[in-house]
Amino acid sequence: MDGIITRLTAAATASAPALSLRPWRPADAAGLVDLHRDEALRRWVSAVVHDRAGAARWVQDQQRGWEAGHRFAFAVSEVRADATEGELVGHAVLKNVATGSSSAEVGYWTAAHARGRGVAPRALETLTDWAFTTFADGGLTRLELLHQVDNTASCRVARKCGYELSSLLPAGPPAFPREGHLHTRRRLSPVTHVPEQHS
Repeated sequence: MDGIITRLTAAATASAPALSLRPWRPADAAGLVDLHRDEALRRWVSAVVHDRAGAARWVQDQQRGWEAGHRFAFAVSEVRADATEGELVGHAVLKNVATGSSSAEVGYWTAAHARGRGVAPRALETLTDWAFTTFADGGLTRLELLHQVDNTASCRVARKCGYELSSLLPAGPPAFPREGHLHTRRRLSPVTHVPEQHS
């Protein structure tokens, strides 16, 4: 979408480099296939990538979301010491965005090789700040985060980023075979923190 910042940065920590968040692109397809070989990841994501063709279709779907202005998916990578983009370490998405709607949904996952480095909470916090800042004029005041009830890692990330547990959701097979948690976070007024952004 015109005028919307498409590259974000999450700060480094004492033990992990900074993160870069930018839209998925066709060149990411091969790396995406490798990431989806992880059984834990495949268990939690709603759309599993099996091969290069499937990865290319998935990336195209993410690009169409940007074009339509209702789904904004970011590839997450670590920033190298020379400030260039490193390998893929995760995914963060803002979805179900609609002008005049007060709520939207966020989601994320972390690559197996990058777990334990704070990727998910830093990416989610950056995405959250960006969403509330970017879509405030459209009425966005509330973000929802859903996960299956046994995904305890995702629950920890949600709580760490200020997404409070709001309700227990019934199972909805086949996509959601187990009960789920609905977490929510509301926009503070005024917005108190804006993530570093690059055009």
